[in-house]
Amino acid sequence: MKKVLVMDGVAEIGLAALRREPDIEVVIGEKMSEDELCNVIGEYDAMIVRSATKATARVIEHASKMIIIGRAGVGIDNIDVAAATAKGILVVNAPDGNTIAATEHTMAMMLALTRNIPQAWATLRAGKWDKKSFMGVEFRNKVLGVIGLGRIGSAVAKRAQGMEMKVVAYDPYISEEKAESLGIQLLPLEELFKQADFITNHLPLTKESKYIVGEKAFSLMKDGVRLVNCARGGVVDEQALYAAMKSGKVAGAALDVFEKEPTTESPLFELNNFIGTPHLGASTEEAQLNVAFDVAVEIVAALKGDFVKNAVNIPSLSPKVMAVVKPYLTLAEKLGKFVAQLVGGRTEKIEITYSGDLASQDVAPITTAVLKGFLDTILQEMVNFVNAPTLAKERGINVIQQQAGEEGDYANLITVKVISDKDEISVAGTIFGGTDPRFVFIDGYHVDAVPEGHMLYVPHTDKPKIIGPVANLIGAHDINISGMQVGRKSIGGKAVMLLNVDTPVPEETMAEIAKIDGVQGVKNVSL
Repeated sequence: MKKVLVMDGVAEIGLAALRREPDIEVVIGEKMSEDELCNVIGEYDAMIVRSATKATARVIEHASKMIIIGRAGVGIDNIDVAAATAKGILVVNAPDGNTIAATEHTMAMMLALTRNIPQAWATLRAGKWDKKSFMGVEFRNKVLGVIGLGRIGSAVAKRAQGMEMKVVAYDPYISEEKAESLGIQLLPLEELFKQADFITNHLPLTKESKYIVGEKAFSLMKDGVRLVNCARGGVVDEQALYAAMKSGKVAGAALDVFEKEPTTESPLFELNNFIGTPHLGASTEEAQLNVAFDVAVEIVAALKGDFVKNAVNIPSLSPKVMAVVKPYLTLAEKLGKFVAQLVGGRTEKIEITYSGDLASQDVAPITTAVLKGFLDTILQEMVNFVNAPTLAKERGINVIQQQAGEEGDYANLITVKVISDKDEISVAGTIFGGTDPRFVFIDGYHVDAVPEGHMLYVPHTDKPKIIGPVANLIGAHDINISGMQVGRKSIGGKAVMLLNVDTPVPEETMAEIAKIDGVQGVKNVSL
């Protein structure tokens, strides 16, 4: 008999797939501390959580029988995925269950914004019949700018088109052909800001997207633009938004997400043309039912040894294949994450080359891990080992997998090259001693870097007075350097520097580094 622990009030009706299995026992757990969970977790083969229960590394260490952990939702921040992977525990989520809920909430916020519904109701409830103060605008013939054309962004665009809006979009990772098939015109971000009457964000929060809607963006927008963000807090600079609303540049804004959550105080709350909700995008009865059902189905499949479609950390493979490829999955995912944070422009091609013993193996799962790492870094929707190839294809990315012979001193080598319309970069990695992943080449320059935590990438001219000043600037800002690698091909030519740092290097420090004579660029990378 397999035992499944269900936490956090997961919708009971969604657990039907588990309850109808005669060899699965469902146990509904009460709220527990980490110590309490550690004491009981060893009895269970599977666990389902929402957001309250934390599956920490310590909890996972005590999960001696655990096969799978399911998150009844999209985000997996409360699960230590690295610890689960190291222990061979599948982590699954429900990436599609709340798409409609988030889409409809975005449309509801847009409608409430255009017709001043919350403000009008508050006035009426206060005993005033005031029609003149709440003149609205129509959607028809307006331009909607969609930032991020993933599942939810595309669904919002479809509904907006049904309301006779013209839709333009910014998404550097989707092809022109895909956008055209949706009846959407792709634009550079600055041009979208200039053209749109309404703007809705559907980007994930990354280093590149943080404050992407900020002071400069607002200066480019039309007077009277309206803004909606139901995706991730921090993409919109709330201080800049406040200033733009006070000046009249922004006629109204509606946010479901905030940079710091929970939040009950903000200057934005003082503005009559602002609408806010407490992160309700996925809060519908149907969405909660869907995510519970989807995860329950995955739990049943895993406990039966069947294929699991929404694994976020380990692909569902036969034990024989898994034994060969598992050591390389984490390395491959980090290779993908690394190049995604360095390449600029619209990605056109990803070439993955396997050398050495790997050249004769079934490397398709490793290729998928590269794509997962690359896409998970740049997309809002959840990327897993099943949908990564499809998402790459939808975005017009040509994925080439090739197997070569021996590669110098390395028994196995994975090389990932990304080619965009503006850039090209490659990184190669291997595993030492069966468990120690390393990056060994960046654009052909030899390094020996541990791919973990925060890193700083600094291409430069090979000459004196560069390495020292870079390190001094970082140290001057109380950031510890835990490792440094420098690679060059010839004396006085181009070289690359890769530093492991304890915390990300601030933008102002990076700007100072970029001014050092001979430095050709500087980028933060987080793995």
